[in-house]
Amino acid sequence: MPDREWLIPALARGILESAMDAIITVDEAHRVVLFNAAAEQVFGVPQSEALGSPLDRFIPERYRAAHGQHMRQFGATGTSSRRMGHQRIVAGLRANGEEFPIDASISQITERGKHFYTVILRDVTQRVRAERALHESREEIKEMALAANNVREQEKSRIARELHDELGQALTALKIDVVWMKQNLSAPTAELASKLTEMQLLVDGTVAATRRISADLRPLILDDLGLAAAAEWLVQNFTRHTGVACELVMAAGLELAEPHATSVFRVLQESLTNIARHASATQVEVTLDREGEHVALTVRDNGVGFDMDAPRRTGAFGLRGVRERATLLGGEVTIESAPGKGTRVELRL
Repeated sequence: MPDREWLIPALARGILESAMDAIITVDEAHRVVLFNAAAEQVFGVPQSEALGSPLDRFIPERYRAAHGQHMRQFGATGTSSRRMGHQRIVAGLRANGEEFPIDASISQITERGKHFYTVILRDVTQRVRAERALHESREEIKEMALAANNVREQEKSRIARELHDELGQALTALKIDVVWMKQNLSAPTAELASKLTEMQLLVDGTVAATRRISADLRPLILDDLGLAAAAEWLVQNFTRHTGVACELVMAAGLELAEPHATSVFRVLQESLTNIARHASATQVEVTLDREGEHVALTVRDNGVGFDMDAPRRTGAFGLRGVRERATLLGGEVTIESAPGKGTRVELRL
């Protein structure tokens, strides 16, 4: 049987030198006593030169004092090992003066009355670059989505106003002409009178449809009178069409600039639409308030609710659209629901 005293150190040396991560051990004076091959590659310093060097040599100057304090605190805890940086990236220093991000853990042992610290670290430059590029890409996508959303709302506003002002006025003038014809035709035949009545009903229906389409695209009250008036109009419309009691509680003088006003309005609109279609509610409460630097919209109903963990229905984008609107403006949406317990949607911007 091989001699364990010889075999274990030999195995340890083999593992240390073949390890893909840099491994550095320092003594109580924070001088290097072990520096493996991976550490040579990472820091660009040969082992012969690194041994006996202070650990500070491999740490950017502005971090040295904090790192020394960290080592002392770690030594005092008696903990055998832990992740350095507490889930954040720390920095190393190469021989050529280049700083680079590292992910590291530290351990400590006492051997023959002497204290040793071992740091195992990995160069994560590529990972940090990839994360930064991903973050920048997400921000660009968010900016593009926000710009596209603003353009879409502006186009909806333009079309809604043209429907209301131009087509609506033309239809109203036509309606007046039809009424004038009915009143001024002397002894019209029954067939003509019936046709004029049909025309009047058709024009009335077209005027109503034009107003409805214009309001669905974008209610002009939002642009002309602001969020508060638009929210009141939306709640009143909801009650009139569904028969469901809806209470609106709103902070006095609450007004928002674009695009926040439109986002709050659209989230309220989508929430009420979902309630009308799916909730079977008898009571809805809407609260719109300012909390410090945040605006909070809460929509609560006493309907049938739904299972939050159930798979989303194909083609159902309502709640996803609500979340996306909040995300584009750096806000957040909280949705709480359970079968038989109603639903609560909260938007914070």
